[in-house]
Amino acid sequence: MSTATDQITEQVTVGYSPDGHTATILIDRSAKLNALTLGLLEDLATAAREVSASAARVVIVRTAGEKVFCVGADINHFAGLSAAGMWRDWIATGHRAFDALAGLRQPSIAVIDGLAFGGGLELALACDFRVIAAEARVALPETGLGTVPGWGGTERATELIGRARAKELVLTRRQLSGEEALAWGLATAVAPKTDLDEAVSRLNNDLLAGAPLAVQLGKQLIDAAADGAPSRVLEALAGGLAAATDDLAEGVAAFREKRTPHFTDN
Repeated sequence: MSTATDQITEQVTVGYSPDGHTATILIDRSAKLNALTLGLLEDLATAAREVSASAARVVIVRTAGEKVFCVGADINHFAGLSAAGMWRDWIATGHRAFDALAGLRQPSIAVIDGLAFGGGLELALACDFRVIAAEARVALPETGLGTVPGWGGTERATELIGRARAKELVLTRRQLSGEEALAWGLATAVAPKTDLDEAVSRLNNDLLAGAPLAVQLGKQLIDAAADGAPSRVLEALAGGLAAATDDLAEGVAAFREKRTPHFTDN
């Protein structure tokens, strides 16, 4: 999936670990600090659909370049839009892309290795986990441009850090360091940039160690609970589904035999 916009190459690629258990979505428009365009957003949604249909158990989201995760929306691509175009095309396309990412059955990890501003932070917020470099900075600075976050940032930030801190993030345009993002609850883990891959690997391995179907069911149960769905109904259904799997039998046997389980996603 790739296009060329204004002679700047932009692409979203999907790669898999040798065992197929980990998928990596890479967004590359590094020449423009990974600023997002409609084409990239559409390709991201396509990548999410591909990964969802794959055998991957964990999804890692990365961007190209060394200093910037993503500076957000490309201003040159939306500044001239009409009100209808902003509503119909720009905002809607971003929501479709990030909702596709957030709605993956597999858990997802955003690797924030540099600046994540505006839509870049919203991209990371659409993932289940965020591992951030201590040297990185995150912010939602749109009000300084005369607009507001448009790709789910207000909702997802509020869900993660609460109303008061979400207002501080959006209304004051405060930039958070990696350590501050961790303290606020925006980040799952923080590490020096040189140790970032190791921190990602630890989290990835922790997620892979669980029974794949159970991990995916757990993610969906939590997301449904956040939307107000009753756990007494959904947990019964999910538990019934898990009870029919070989992985539950393997997990019980491993517990009794005091060994590490070998899950097969069946």
